[in-house]
Amino acid sequence: MSVKSKGINAERELIHKFWSVGWAAIRVAGSGSSKYPSPDILAGNNLRKLAIECKASGSDIRYLTKKEIDELKEFSQLFGAESWIAVRFDRMEWHFVNLEDLKFTGANYAVTKELIKNKGLLLEEIIK
Repeated sequence: MSVKSKGINAERELIHKFWSVGWAAIRVAGSGSSKYPSPDILAGNNLRKLAIECKASGSDIRYLTKKEIDELKEFSQLFGAESWIAVRFDRMEWHFVNLEDLKFTGANYAVTKELIKNKGLLLEEIIK
């Protein structure tokens, strides 16, 4: 399975999870390849809107570029949504991380298993 296919399947999995708890969610086709900033997923209910950048990884760390984070922030501000990073490491549940909790490495941002254990929220917590 290609890296792109793994990412698309992970995004679809998360969309199903949002629908299963009564939230609407869509995958934004072309996210990351459009000239306009766009998240991977938009999810919401009648009270909240979430703009989500999704990452799935088999290693203990996943990097996000500064551009990915800047574009997520820009889209979220214009759209009036909360910005979140959703990460699923192999054999773990989805965790949601606030952008302020990401570790900046000087060139990129990093999400680690340790970070999601300490600061990450599960789906049940994010939808409260």
